[in-house]
Amino acid sequence: MKNISSKFWIVTLMVVAAAFVRLIPHPPNFAPITAIALFGGAYYSKKTFAYLIPLSAMFVTDLILGFHSTMWAVYLSFIFIVALGMIMIKKKNVKNIVLASLISSVLFFVLTNIAVWFSGILYPLNIAGLGACFTAAIPFFQNTLIGDLVFTGAMFGIYELVKVKFPQLVEVKA
Repeated sequence: MKNISSKFWIVTLMVVAAAFVRLIPHPPNFAPITAIALFGGAYYSKKTFAYLIPLSAMFVTDLILGFHSTMWAVYLSFIFIVALGMIMIKKKNVKNIVLASLISSVLFFVLTNIAVWFSGILYPLNIAGLGACFTAAIPFFQNTLIGDLVFTGAMFGIYELVKVKFPQLVEVKA
């Protein structure tokens, strides 16, 4: 633990705090899932931490919230979003962060709705069923999009503010 920097602990505290925000009542799909994944991908220096810590924080809150048959798609999209955070947000600026958040929202929407359709429970396994599944999910996409932008903006903004106000806390790489 001696080699772990204060930057690591600040990023981890923010990831864990955001994960626990999921436990507070909120509108459907207005959650920090994308923000946690993008933030972890962008700020953990070690790829292992970028995946392990955000996924672990999410899993702990899912133990409380419960699981469903399409959780595999949620976690798969989460893994892709962490990678997107590593790739797209190497240069941290508003444009890259907003673009990564929007792409992540669409990725999450597509993967999770394909999983719902593929389960065969609510929709027939044909093109019409897939279309019906996506059509029924459109009202939830608005909350996903807004939530992703709000939480991603908050996490990146708070961290950048900490960097400016307390640079000594984030100088050493984790």
